[in-house]
Amino acid sequence: MEAIDYINSVCADHPELYDQCATLYDLYQRKLWHQLTINLQQFFFLPVLQTGDELIQLYDNFIIHFETEINPLRLAEFAVTVSHKYLDKEAAINHLRRTIEKLNSANQKHIEGPILFIRMQIAAFSLGKGDYKKCKNLIDIGKAILDSMTDIDQSVYAHYYWVTCQYCMFLQDPVEFYKNAIQFLAYASVESLPDSDKRYIASHACITAMVGDNIYDFGELLAHPIIKSLLGSPSEWIYRLLEALNSGNLVHYQELCRTHETCVDSQPALVNNEKKLLEKINIIRLMEFIFRLPPGDRIIPLTTIAEFMKLTVNDVEHLLLKSLSVGLIEGIIDEVDGTVDASRVQPRVLEMSQIKYLRHRLAHWLGKVQWVITSVETGTPEYVVL
Repeated sequence: MEAIDYINSVCADHPELYDQCATLYDLYQRKLWHQLTINLQQFFFLPVLQTGDELIQLYDNFIIHFETEINPLRLAEFAVTVSHKYLDKEAAINHLRRTIEKLNSANQKHIEGPILFIRMQIAAFSLGKGDYKKCKNLIDIGKAILDSMTDIDQSVYAHYYWVTCQYCMFLQDPVEFYKNAIQFLAYASVESLPDSDKRYIASHACITAMVGDNIYDFGELLAHPIIKSLLGSPSEWIYRLLEALNSGNLVHYQELCRTHETCVDSQPALVNNEKKLLEKINIIRLMEFIFRLPPGDRIIPLTTIAEFMKLTVNDVEHLLLKSLSVGLIEGIIDEVDGTVDASRVQPRVLEMSQIKYLRHRLAHWLGKVQWVITSVETGTPEYVVL
């Protein structure tokens, strides 16, 4: 179908789109590809075109006439959006492969990123079809390309990590999922994601962070706008649970588990890792306890820690050994004296309450410095330079 025939058919079916269609055809005739692309980006997401095969028809009967003239990454985005409208995923993959062929034959520069963007969608469709080896192969190829180049658009990185997250979810590997989710959140545009996708990545990122091995700092995750999309939704309890875990607030954590017992029980990862989560929150409580001690007062009796945490000394020793082994705390346990000399606590993204505490400590330190200066000036005025 010729471009003008398609535009006329759209106007006949949707008279309310006459002005937009007229603008698109005018820009097409005048070969103003950049302006045409901008208008298409808006036209693409009109509600009336989201049903049936409307977008497929738009691509096959209009965009196809100038697809090699527009920005390659925008073309890749159009092609991927259209691919979701195919009921048959093999047909969707073929559509994406044809777009890759067009990009390769157009002799344009900087097509590696757009082609990778499309390949990652093929990987996602392959995963959905059960072809896990094909998905893994495309992810590995994508990783090699990203590692070898520096001028790739952020949307390509985001799409790569999004698909990798889905693959890690299939593998049931919470640590790798969390690593890739953090990378996705770093590159993704919050505005470009539907609310359902935001809540999907947010809820799974929170849960995998909680149950993942050797993950004890959740401050960066909690601060991300996509994670905050859980607030006000039925999944807000996940955000609150992670918040309690991050602060080491065991009482609040247990209250949340009781209040949302049905929701918690619906998440196998949380149920199967109940003991790990309890150990993790106790380790964070231990770190927080040591963090709040003055730097010169960190030779701590194990009994003092046990009393604060309402645990046995043996349990405290176990937590200390675990913390020391993964580098959360640096120090020495003295079995004879029953103390731990904690020289350092691993830095974490601080909450507002922790920042306020540091401000208080800094103010106290400045007060001591001023006292020393005053003492020196008073006791030895002959050495004070004015």
